[in-house]
Amino acid sequence: MNITRTLLAVSLTLTAGAISAEPSKFNGLFGQVGIGYESANPTSVSGTLSVNNRSSPVNPNFSSSNSFAGTATIGWYQDIAKGFLIGVGAEYSPFEGSKSDMSVSSNIRAPGQNNLRNDYQWQKKDSYNIFISPAMIVGTDGLAYAKIGFTGAKATEYISTQSGRGLDYNFTGYSLGLGYKHMFASGWYGFVEFNYADYGSQTKSASNPLPGNRTLTSSGTNGLQTYNGLVGIGYKF
Repeated sequence: MNITRTLLAVSLTLTAGAISAEPSKFNGLFGQVGIGYESANPTSVSGTLSVNNRSSPVNPNFSSSNSFAGTATIGWYQDIAKGFLIGVGAEYSPFEGSKSDMSVSSNIRAPGQNNLRNDYQWQKKDSYNIFISPAMIVGTDGLAYAKIGFTGAKATEYISTQSGRGLDYNFTGYSLGLGYKHMFASGWYGFVEFNYADYGSQTKSASNPLPGNRTLTSSGTNGLQTYNGLVGIGYKF
């Protein structure tokens, strides 16, 4: 009788250990695609405009760009404790944002100009994000997660809207995100997430010839921040 009880206790202990060691539904490789809405907001840190040896500060004004967003992501979650996971992943957004207006005002008037303002356009291009993701199991089919990443994006300032000529920026910075996934079938899940990216700042300059053997040179340090909300579908392999 005592032997039976002992064997039963050992069996229950081993079973409990096996259950606790069983991988969670989100443990392993995953891939997903998401679509949504993004707001891109450029900022001006500093700028100058000069004609030959005469220089003046400039005051760029940017309009935000609000447009469609879409990402493709691949990554891996690993169980680290009961109910908790840590993940890594990489995502890419191939879509260009809509072109938005920007204007530059200064105290220098080029020959033939009637005002001190020049109107241009800017556009965010593709972007990427490499992240780590702490996560927590919610219920039996849910996963709440955060994202902390290194991110990069391209952007262009169109200094001549007629020719399409512009200044190309390659920003890099950091990203933060929060999201929730819910498994609705074997391996398949839906998700919703919100992300913020600060791409830092970068300095660019450009020169254009003017009548009278003059050269107009502009130099500016600009930054970029984005916010997006995504919904999508994924598969845990």
